[in-house]
Amino acid sequence: MKRALFIFASLSTLLLAVSGLHAEEIASVNTNFRFTGSDRVSVEAYDDPGVTGITCYVSRARTGGVKGTLGIAEDPTEASIACRQVAPIKIDAPLKQKSDVFSERMSFIFKTLHVVRIVDAKRNTLVYLTYSDRITTGSAKNSVTAVPMPSGTTIPVK
Repeated sequence: MKRALFIFASLSTLLLAVSGLHAEEIASVNTNFRFTGSDRVSVEAYDDPGVTGITCYVSRARTGGVKGTLGIAEDPTEASIACRQVAPIKIDAPLKQKSDVFSERMSFIFKTLHVVRIVDAKRNTLVYLTYSDRITTGSAKNSVTAVPMPSGTTIPVK
């Protein structure tokens, strides 16, 4: 039984790693020491796949311990986001008014972190919202940031 659980946890960790290939961990800090692996807050960079030149930095809590090491722990719901222009902006195709641009599991099955891009056409600004949801309920905990377009750049909207 323990071997089957270990194999299951290893496969789930591999699947989570493959689904999160677009995230790059910039750094983390330990928040709660454990002998089997500390809890931490990590900062990850996500490049917007639809808008070249914008990177979103998401900080979120990660659960340590044995379950955290195996990838089966449920991470806390809290997350914060800051998106910035890091290079010249290039938008290849019209953007949907609202689209889920990143998502990553925060627990084995039940919880997912989302980053949604919202086009504020009136202000020529891209707004990014982060929140988490569960299979049965969402979370009111969220964070928002905005990136105004440079002069001369208009956001094409579908």
